[in-house]
Amino acid sequence: MDSIIFDVDGTLWDSTDSVARSWNLAIQENSSLDLTITENALQQVFGKTMTEIADTLFSRLPEKERIKLLEVCFQYENRYLETHPGKLYDGVTDTLAVLSGQYPLFIVSNCQKGYIEVLLRTCSLEPFIKDHLCFGETQTSKGQTILSLMKRNGLKNPVYVGDTRGDADACAEAGIPFIFAGYGFGDVPDAKMRISKFTDLKDFVFQF
Repeated sequence: MDSIIFDVDGTLWDSTDSVARSWNLAIQENSSLDLTITENALQQVFGKTMTEIADTLFSRLPEKERIKLLEVCFQYENRYLETHPGKLYDGVTDTLAVLSGQYPLFIVSNCQKGYIEVLLRTCSLEPFIKDHLCFGETQTSKGQTILSLMKRNGLKNPVYVGDTRGDADACAEAGIPFIFAGYGFGDVPDAKMRISKFTDLKDFVFQF
């Protein structure tokens, strides 16, 4: 193993409350939809691509309007998170500090541009993360985004830590090992490697 790549939502932090609040304000101010986005609804779509999220949550709108509204939601979200950031899972900061002394650390997410930057800035994680890439930048599958980040940073044997089936599938596409964060939003019962809390990584990865 030469590096560790992390997912964001359900792996490093939980931002569902703030995201739901910002999206509902965006929907209210920019559409005629009678729709309230719940935290549970968001947890079901975290990890999916932007197009898949729009199709799931805004199915009552024409396709072009779905993406347009979603982009507005993302704008509201990024601004709201600056003052109402998500909550890091227990031990994330300390664990990243330890791991960054042994391996270069990265983030790959299916999120919009600016989201990872808000996480790093508001939670003071910038010193620990060497690089990051997201769907908003690549417009490709998560597996391909992982491969793009690997190529950009010359990574040969990374592992990926995530919490959903989509993360596991992305690792299979990229041909890298997957560590399932069992405390997150998804379920991957066939995951060969798993952690029950983020701090488990301090001991887990040193077994490689």
